[in-house]
Amino acid sequence: MPLHLVLLRDPRWGRCYESYSEDTEVVRKMTSLVTGLQGQPPEGHPKGYPFLAGRKNVIACAKHFVGDGGTDYGTNEGDTIISYDDLERIHMAPYLDCISQGVCTIMASYSSWNGIKLHAHHFLLTEILKDKLGFKGFVISDWEALDRLCVPRGSNYRQCIMSAVNAGIDMVMVPFRFELFLGEFLSLVESGEIPMSRIDDAVERILRVKFVAGIFEHPLSDRSLLDVVRCKPHRELARAAVRKSLVLLKNGKDQKIPFLPLDKNTKRILVAGTHADDLGYQCGGWTATWEGKSGRITDGTTILDAIKEVVGSETEVTYELIPSPETFAGQNFSYAVVAVGEAPYVQTGGDDPELKIPLNGAELVSSVADQVPTLVILITGRPLVLEPWLLEKIDALVVAWLPGSEGQGITDVIFGDYGFHGRLPATWFKSVDQLPLHIGNQDSYDPLFPFGFGLNYENKGDLNSTDDM
Repeated sequence: MPLHLVLLRDPRWGRCYESYSEDTEVVRKMTSLVTGLQGQPPEGHPKGYPFLAGRKNVIACAKHFVGDGGTDYGTNEGDTIISYDDLERIHMAPYLDCISQGVCTIMASYSSWNGIKLHAHHFLLTEILKDKLGFKGFVISDWEALDRLCVPRGSNYRQCIMSAVNAGIDMVMVPFRFELFLGEFLSLVESGEIPMSRIDDAVERILRVKFVAGIFEHPLSDRSLLDVVRCKPHRELARAAVRKSLVLLKNGKDQKIPFLPLDKNTKRILVAGTHADDLGYQCGGWTATWEGKSGRITDGTTILDAIKEVVGSETEVTYELIPSPETFAGQNFSYAVVAVGEAPYVQTGGDDPELKIPLNGAELVSSVADQVPTLVILITGRPLVLEPWLLEKIDALVVAWLPGSEGQGITDVIFGDYGFHGRLPATWFKSVDQLPLHIGNQDSYDPLFPFGFGLNYENKGDLNSTDDM
């Protein structure tokens, strides 16, 4: 089970939603997921050695070692240009927490550190991760990562294999060219270009994890657990996670007159926007497909579904993806809920130098807010450009991130059954010209909303508090 320890240092990066925060300490707190997945190691468990509590636990994989959230210009698979001291302090620290909890596997990053690919970085993979930090599990490659070690991609495959294995990669993900890989790999071992000591180390590490996991005693998974997947308690937990992750950025044009919570029993509500009735958009990438897609990709509740479910029996809900002028004529809506944001994406496909709200989101919000008091729900994997003129028009703004299948978690809060608790895990910039902008560059720190910001129903937000993060 993957555990992403990357830091979101530049929102132009296409994998931002795989990160927990721009702040090292927040990411370090999230490493408790290792224990949640693998179980709590007993007192006295040897440091650095893998651990798994039993068959109902799963092996964790900490990724991507190391620094891929800090690449120059937020380029996916790019180059993290930073000193070793800063690499260790900012990006490497969470791995120490994972290793101390007995994490079984660590995955190398596609990216580079100061011009050298991580998959071929002997200093970081062997001298630092294995020797200095004492990691005793195994290091696994990313998908087709060896193909990326030479230019053009896939060329000089023999050299790529030798570089990665000798650098410290123990297990290799080779989805397609496995026959070529095996032939070249065996030849490299026979010629001594990959020494047997390196093979022995990799085999020892892989077997260590397999023994800890009980693979030899129980080679097949426990199929009786299938009925537990997506059970009611799981979906209720997901709904609660949505509630707690929502961040309220604006609540009322006049600070003394809050716009939220919304009235469930008002006469007419307009619901609009590309993301108001689309489960695929709520879920994002790495879901039903690799890239993700639009539509009813799974069982779940859209924002529109959830609104219809919670409002009073006398309340009329009108939904239009893009409301026409005729929609507003004579309707006298009490308020509008407009959901816009990013379409699903993954990896390099998500790299974005402009970070504007896609699918004409700003224009759609503006056209509705000109006619009706408007709550905007932003579905996004990262901060996006919020122009001052747009913020002035709208009455309230909630960032729902990628809430997944449980849209009721949003209506639980915007209608006041629960309060807002979420705070920004990353700085919200004013302009892309400021990027990269995070709490590490205090001399030029002039955000639209600072790291840790979040309003609630009791007060107007504490700009400095991160206690709930």
